[in-house]
Amino acid sequence: MVILDGGLATHLEALGADLRDGLWSAKLLLEDPSLIRQAHLDYFAAGAEVATTASYQASIPAFVRRGLGADEAEKLIVLSVRLAVEARDLHGTGTVAASVGPYGAYLANGAEYTGDYDLDEDGLTSWHRDRWHILAGSGADLLACETIPSYAEARALGRLLTETPGMRAWVSFSCRDGEHLSDGTPLKDAAALFAGNPQVIAVGVNCTAPRHILSLIDRIEGKPVMVYPNSGETWDAVDRRWLGLADPVEFGAAAAEWHAAGAAFIGGCCRTTPEHIRQIREHLGAG
Repeated sequence: MVILDGGLATHLEALGADLRDGLWSAKLLLEDPSLIRQAHLDYFAAGAEVATTASYQASIPAFVRRGLGADEAEKLIVLSVRLAVEARDLHGTGTVAASVGPYGAYLANGAEYTGDYDLDEDGLTSWHRDRWHILAGSGADLLACETIPSYAEARALGRLLTETPGMRAWVSFSCRDGEHLSDGTPLKDAAALFAGNPQVIAVGVNCTAPRHILSLIDRIEGKPVMVYPNSGETWDAVDRRWLGLADPVEFGAAAAEWHAAGAAFIGGCCRTTPEHIRQIREHLGAG
């Protein structure tokens, strides 16, 4: 049993950050990196055993689009890992997972929840490659391939894994219901891509409604199961706001059900907070 952290951007906003920006939490790598370190520390204090870095949206193309050079972009991506490492060291223990966000995060149009991309597998492999190698050499303990909405993107990341044979990773998909990825691919088929891969420590789902998690757990075979759903609220991509409410205590109780159903790595994604992680630990006990 490993307890992951929760929504980084959600907690950064609670700490006072304005993330209404195409870079989302990666904006603070430019403006206020110490706040990112504090967010990681708060999650460790709440009981998380893993810090997932602020590199989800921190791609070289995204920073270049902002007007930065490629060298400066690379330094900011490495900084995202260093901040998590510093927080881990201050806390005294923990794992640093370098976030590899999907191509849809760069598009910033909600495509990570649809898989509606303008790149094929070859294009996605090329798009991810530079950041992949930067993060693989950054000092992170592993790569967190997360919110992956499409079969083609999963295959692209599998190809990149072969380029960094000494690096471990987890692969986590965004799903539209209790059976399918966001692009309609059965989760069982996507998970099977990594079932025999010794570099992959876990396969799972994230940024998916909690009501789908029990069904999705049953679709994953051959690897430890990872789940870190969102809070149950829904994202309005047009008006760029969250709709609905969520209760940390109910989330913690649900986490106990996910663990009983076979999930070995449990945390939260969008709209979850340190209190959600604290409730997971209270409901599950020590990791």
